[in-house]
Amino acid sequence: MMPASFWPRDRGAPHESYFAALNAELRRHGPAHPCLLIDLDRLDHNLALVRQVMGPGRSLRIVAKSLPSLALLDYVLQASGSNRLMAFHQPFLSEEAKRFPQVDILLGKPMPVRAAAAFYDQLQGPFDAARQLQWLLDTPQRLAQYLALARQRGLSMRINIELDVGLHRGGVAENKVLADMLEIIQNNPAHLAFSGFMGYEPHVAKLPRAFGTQAQLHAKVLQRYRDFVQVVSGSYPKLMHPGLTLNAGGSMSYRLYGEQSLINDISVGSALMKPADFDLGLLAEHQPAMFIAAPVLKVQDGTRIPGADWIGKVATWWNPNRRLTYFLYGGHWLARYESPRGLLEHPMMGYSTNQQFVNGSAATGLTPDDYVFLRPTQSEAVMLQFGAMVILRQGKIVDYWPVLGSNDAGPSREPAFQEQTAQREIANHA
Repeated sequence: MMPASFWPRDRGAPHESYFAALNAELRRHGPAHPCLLIDLDRLDHNLALVRQVMGPGRSLRIVAKSLPSLALLDYVLQASGSNRLMAFHQPFLSEEAKRFPQVDILLGKPMPVRAAAAFYDQLQGPFDAARQLQWLLDTPQRLAQYLALARQRGLSMRINIELDVGLHRGGVAENKVLADMLEIIQNNPAHLAFSGFMGYEPHVAKLPRAFGTQAQLHAKVLQRYRDFVQVVSGSYPKLMHPGLTLNAGGSMSYRLYGEQSLINDISVGSALMKPADFDLGLLAEHQPAMFIAAPVLKVQDGTRIPGADWIGKVATWWNPNRRLTYFLYGGHWLARYESPRGLLEHPMMGYSTNQQFVNGSAATGLTPDDYVFLRPTQSEAVMLQFGAMVILRQGKIVDYWPVLGSNDAGPSREPAFQEQTAQREIANHA
């Protein structure tokens, strides 16, 4: 007789109450295809945690790439009281400037000058780029390109300089390079205006402790940032003014900025959704607020491997977590299985974006048309794959919000469903 330790433990379990309720709601009213769910109650919880860090002299800047939906950005801007965005993609930047003509937008990465030209070609509406847009630049060479564009088109451009504060992903790392860029800006006031710095530092939250504690690494970031600021104040005092944007932080590190006075502009995006890659100690109080829901198309007993049935039979006999096979609608997302517990992919079956092969124990209890829930590992790439997002309030579907670059407004609704949705919204916000 085999010892008990030889047998894999049954890791299966049915949907817990939260996901069981979502499964029931989706079976009644949800789209019959893979979809992305946004839980507004959990999002509100995460927003409340972020607001606790923002005090006098510190402003919240919403990272648009992590929330790639105009409706979602609108909700977060209003709920947070912020009027600042960080943009990362020129076509989306153009949409954001049109939708939010009142916000200040800081680019999150240096763009080819042709992308800047395309933005001005597409600019519509009252958004005042000369006053509300900060182009992020990293080298004197790129700055010279932007100056040439500004001269050619008669533009005034706000320039924010990317700093290397320890991540080593580019940006100004030497005082001499910074001085060269500041010299160009100071000598061309008709076309260029210095608007501040951006220094991104996710390494503070992710480096092994052998490289130092978070407090020690963060102190080094702040000192490096402070040294760059002193180059401006010491050698280019005319460029210093109270309105400078001194941006840093990010979802992994924003909570470290509550007790300092240097940084006045703190970026947050993914922490509001908390994808799985953000399961970090600094975000322990945050809740996952987005999930993929994929319908189960087929359920089969056992594990059947084409051309090698005996392998499937052995796996089924040996491992209770391979007693059932589910074929999902879609698959191969940047995501981890969240509910029901104990689902496994099979190394011999690989991945499918059409019908993903997944094993589970009998305890998972899934039937055709049930939903499997996955938790994305990141937000920006995954959220753009599903069309309109399914918006939840108190576990009920209340709306569908298109993602950036999509005209998909979600499935059409029958009159009875529209009436139920309206009644729920009134009740929830009364």
